[in-house]
Amino acid sequence: MKNAVLFLVSLILIVLSSASNAKEYTLTPDNGRLIGSITYHTVEKGDYFQKIAEQYDIGFLALMESNPGVDPTRLKPGMVLTIPSQMILPYAKREGIVVNLSELRLYYFPEESNKVHVFPVGIGKIGDSTPTLISHISEKRHKPDWYPTDDKREEYQQQHGTPMPKVIPAGPENPLGDHALRLGQSVYLIHGTNQRFGIGMRVSSGCIRMYPKDIEWLFNEIDIGTKVTIIDQPIKMTYQEPNTRLIEVHSPLSLENHQQPSLLPFSDGVKNFLGNDPDLLGLLEEYVKSPKGIPMQISPGSYANEQDNSQVSEAGSL
Repeated sequence: MKNAVLFLVSLILIVLSSASNAKEYTLTPDNGRLIGSITYHTVEKGDYFQKIAEQYDIGFLALMESNPGVDPTRLKPGMVLTIPSQMILPYAKREGIVVNLSELRLYYFPEESNKVHVFPVGIGKIGDSTPTLISHISEKRHKPDWYPTDDKREEYQQQHGTPMPKVIPAGPENPLGDHALRLGQSVYLIHGTNQRFGIGMRVSSGCIRMYPKDIEWLFNEIDIGTKVTIIDQPIKMTYQEPNTRLIEVHSPLSLENHQQPSLLPFSDGVKNFLGNDPDLLGLLEEYVKSPKGIPMQISPGSYANEQDNSQVSEAGSL
C-alpha cells in the first residue's frame, strides 16, 4: 500500500512538472493579441534571479527588464517582483514555431488549437547573431552529438591551451543537451543545454537554446516539417477593447560590441498606430529608453474605434 501511494504521488509530481514547463495560454475568440496576465512573486529566503526565472519559465533578462531598479544580486525577503507573464503576440502567422529575437521568446501554435505555448530562449551573441528566417523542422535528434565549428575549436584552443575534440558525444559535457531540432538544411538548431544559466540571454553561437524540460516537451509535441519563423520585433502593438492602445517594448539587438541600438526614428507603422500624436510619440520614447518588456497602456485611443487587430498587424511591421 505504501509503495502504491508513493508511486501515485510520484506520478502526480511528474504530471505537474511536465505541465508547468508547457507555458500554455488560451487565444481569444476575436483573434486578439493580448494573452496572459501579470503575476507577482514575493521573494523568500534563498531566492535568486535564476531560480525565480526557472520557477516561472521566463528568461533572465525578461525578469530584469520587468523589474527596473532591482539589483538581482541583492534580493531581500519580502520584495515583490513583477513576473512578465502577460504579452502581446508578435506580428507573424500563428503557425508552428515563431521565435521573436528581441523578446527572447519562442511561441508554439499547435495545429487546430486555440492554445499557444510560450518559452524563453537563448539566442546568438553579438558577432554570432541568430538570423531571421522562415524554415521548417527537418530533423529531430535525441541525445545528439555536437560537432564544434573550426572557429569554436580555435577559440577553445586559445582559451584553454588544449585542442577541443572534433566530436562531443551526448552527455553532460555536450552543450546541446539531450534534444535538438534542425532548421531546414542550415546549421542552426533549437536545442537544450547543459547549463542552467543563459536562457533568456544572448549567449549562443547562433542556435536557439531552451531549458532542458522545455525542449523535451517541444521535441515530443512537434513533427518533422513543422514551420519555423524567426523574426525580430522589439515593439509590439495592439488595441485592447475599442479605446485602449497597448505597446510592449523590448531592447533592440546590438549587431556589434559597444553599439548603442536604437528604435528611433519610429517606423511609419508605429506612428500610424499612435495617430502621429506628438505627445504619444514622446511617451513612447520614454518607454523605449527604459523598456520593461510588458504591455503598457499608452493612450485612450479614442480616435481608433474603427481600427482592428488585422490593420494593426499590417501597420505595425517594423
